[in-house]
Amino acid sequence: MSTCCSTHAGGLLSPAEQRRLGRQLTLTLLAIGLLLLAGIWHFWIAQGEAVAQWLTAAAAMLMAIPVLRAAWHSLQHPDLHGMTDLLVALAVLGAWASGDPLSAALLPILMVLGHVLEERSLLGSQEAIQALAVLSQSRCRRLLPDGSLEEIDNSQLHSGDCVEVRPGDRIPADGMVRQGHSSLDASPLTGESLPQDVVAGSQVYAGAVNLQGLLLIEVSQVGEQSALGRISALMRAAEQAKPAITRLVESHAPGYLALVLAVAALSWFITRDSQAMLAVLVAACPCALVLAAPATAVAGVAVAARHGILIRGAAFLEELADVSSLIIDKTGTLTSGRLSLQQVDIVNPTLGPDAMLLAASLGSCSSHPVSRVLAEQAGTQALLPLSHARELPGMGVQADSAWGQAVLGRPALLQQLGIVHVLPARSAASIVGLALGGQLLAWFHLADTPRPEAADAMAQLRQLGLQRQLLLTGDHAAAAGPLAQQLGMERLVAHVLPAGKLQEVQSEIAAGYRPLVVGDGINDSLALKAGAVGIAMGAQGADIAVAAADVVLIGNDLRRLATAIRLSRRCQHILRLNVFIGLGWAVLLTVLAAMGALGSAGVLLAALLHNLSTLLVMVNAGRLLRFHETLPQPQPDQTPA
Repeated sequence: MSTCCSTHAGGLLSPAEQRRLGRQLTLTLLAIGLLLLAGIWHFWIAQGEAVAQWLTAAAAMLMAIPVLRAAWHSLQHPDLHGMTDLLVALAVLGAWASGDPLSAALLPILMVLGHVLEERSLLGSQEAIQALAVLSQSRCRRLLPDGSLEEIDNSQLHSGDCVEVRPGDRIPADGMVRQGHSSLDASPLTGESLPQDVVAGSQVYAGAVNLQGLLLIEVSQVGEQSALGRISALMRAAEQAKPAITRLVESHAPGYLALVLAVAALSWFITRDSQAMLAVLVAACPCALVLAAPATAVAGVAVAARHGILIRGAAFLEELADVSSLIIDKTGTLTSGRLSLQQVDIVNPTLGPDAMLLAASLGSCSSHPVSRVLAEQAGTQALLPLSHARELPGMGVQADSAWGQAVLGRPALLQQLGIVHVLPARSAASIVGLALGGQLLAWFHLADTPRPEAADAMAQLRQLGLQRQLLLTGDHAAAAGPLAQQLGMERLVAHVLPAGKLQEVQSEIAAGYRPLVVGDGINDSLALKAGAVGIAMGAQGADIAVAAADVVLIGNDLRRLATAIRLSRRCQHILRLNVFIGLGWAVLLTVLAAMGALGSAGVLLAALLHNLSTLLVMVNAGRLLRFHETLPQPQPDQTPA
């Protein structure tokens, strides 16, 4: 049981810790009542000093229970957090030894009240968690196989279920719209005030409110796996954050404790003032320093989530402030990912089945954007039977058919398999070859468009110091070159495979840069994991890419990359100020206490000033909550990449 910030720095208490704090508060209120009775007996009842002393001693004994219990726990599990418990316990025992039961009672009372104040501070993180819990709990209507609807709690949903969402209902889980069109209020997740228009095929997230039409949604992620669930988990995890200065002090916790005891002893020998000695013990409590990082991290993660940015840990929130270069994927990241078939060149019209239908059948075996576009070309036609389909990440798809082995992929894959071919004239489109039985059947030309906000996003990153920008793509240079030029990116690497992307990231790190890696596909996962910070486009990114990334953009707006960096640098500034407050205040207060400058009630004044420092840290961290960036709607750019 902790008497201060030491048990749970950061303001996010578990139910058990909330009950423990409640018991502490009950004991504190009882002790305050005893002290009030003691005061009445002392000042208003003649010859009541003896009774007043007994009441004061009873209050001190009552408060000694949580103090000594917390100190014993800290001795068994020593760390920086528990140092506060030990110092407060020593101060209480010292007050008892010096015949000062009033200080022995008031000191833990002030510390517990200070802890309650921290938990109810301006940060309000517990309330934010509860608000998210309200968003994530709702009733919904699940569609049964017979076409009927059953009303259930959204916690009973499973991946693959279909739910009906009426106007005014909250989306119960992450999923994809199967039928209907409407507008959603997704501001709790993406931070965007404008409604989000959705149609069949659109990705939707739990917590958004349906504003207009009737929607049928197929569930993909539920509970803690949903975007809303991840936000709650990330906010809870943020409290474990420790900056370098906190880790440094924690690694020297025994030495710090010995130094404080030495200063307290020295103060006693010089001043012969027990109050000065006890005040040193209280003044040196590192509560504000312990709270500095978690308070900042919780606020930062909460604000990032409000802007549609999921940051997996406070460490990545710190790392974002120091990135110095950008490595970014093209298809689905810088571009919309909505490829369209521009042209089909039939090379061998007499070979096998219809080329378009065969390509669609092979495309259905892959999740790559190119494959998905070709798969859609089949329309309502039945796909051709294929067996032993195998996807080669970044290269293409192979499968066995009734006409022999079918291959759909990049020219490099055809060359690797020894398939004789002549490349068509280069264009800005991506070129995909189709082969059957070792012979080339057709070429498909597909084109993509840059995201309307891409140019602005890259310009903002350059303004933030990321002048070194590298565009990576598996396409040929003729397809990616115009896009790189349009976005002001001077460096381009084309025809790159997943291993090549990883190598480019490693080369960037070896050159002394800290690369921010951005991608969305399976072939980006290695690079995302290797970068200083990896950011995945969450709305349509592959699951493995989202899992490998350190940061996920829910809304897929590239301008949020700059928002994340600006927020990170703001957090870094506030964190440094918090550490200065926590460490500087403790040092200054300890020096004043050791010199006897806090007066005859030094231990109580030290406790009050100590609580003031923790409150300053929480208020300073709360300033982060005012960080807000509203993005204007980008103007569409239909220039093909």
